[in-house]
Amino acid sequence: MRALRGLWDTQRAHTTLRDAGHEPEEKHTRQILRDLASSGLLVKVQDRPVLYRTEPMNE
Repeated sequence: MRALRGLWDTQRAHTTLRDAGHEPEEKHTRQILRDLASSGLLVKVQDRPVLYRTEPMNE
């Protein structure tokens, strides 16, 4: 995700997962985004519609 950068919403995450050979349901895609935000990989920047951005790597 860091390599792809930019803003992430459910549709972008779902498309990326599908292109990688996965078939998640929309609710699972949203959960993946929430989990990535909890782990610090993503930062929520907007509530409705929900948007995340990648957290810059500490260098």
